[in-house]
Amino acid sequence: MANETLLIHAGLADKSRKNRWPARLDLLQSSTGLFLALFMWAHMGFVASILLGESAMWTITKLFEGYFFFGKSYPWLVSCVVGFVALVFVGHALLAVRKFPINYRQWRAIRAHTKVMRHEDSTLWIWQVYTGFLLFFLASAHLYQMFFWPQNIGPFASSDRMWSDGLWPFYLVMLLAVELHGGIGLYRLTVKWGWPNASRQTLKKMKWALTGFFLVLGLATLGAYMKIGYEHRAHAGERYTPAWAVEKEAHRRGGQ
Repeated sequence: MANETLLIHAGLADKSRKNRWPARLDLLQSSTGLFLALFMWAHMGFVASILLGESAMWTITKLFEGYFFFGKSYPWLVSCVVGFVALVFVGHALLAVRKFPINYRQWRAIRAHTKVMRHEDSTLWIWQVYTGFLLFFLASAHLYQMFFWPQNIGPFASSDRMWSDGLWPFYLVMLLAVELHGGIGLYRLTVKWGWPNASRQTLKKMKWALTGFFLVLGLATLGAYMKIGYEHRAHAGERYTPAWAVEKEAHRRGGQ
């Protein structure tokens, strides 16, 4: 009996500890996803400033370029922000891909499960996979463009990109993908971590309300850029500067 007890305790002592890395990686994935979702809401607010007029959007752009702090624009400041967001985006994508189906057999099993069970949350997860796959390419291309050419952000420059460069379909698809992906992701986070404390039906209503709001705001913003781009098509390439800024620069040069 004593020998058996010794063997049992020896087996327990030799047993390896539970691996905590999956939980840590899951927490990191949730944190990066939350950051990106909140950033996209803020980003939507920045680009939607065009709805208030060209001057409002120009002011937001120059604010990020440090114009109102240093008296001169430094577009590389925008590149720094974009670079950080890109690192978080790549990290989140690498963490999320761990849970993607790795072969056709797994994918077929998931599809069969959702069809038979008709489980809405599983269907939302599949849509998150679809949109995440799209964003891996679309958002990467957008971040690349903003990182290397931050000076091409502004009322006329952004509008020319939509209309004269013909990129509005690209941004339309990206808008739909990012809002669906981000909205579903936030819903799944609230379910996983239990905050706010509400039923799934209530959380889903909140999720679709937020998704609908940002889709409408995004479509209105895209329409405004296309309208300005169409009206500015004969002068594509020119940059917008409000009259007061032109006078200020002329006064500064005259003083020199």
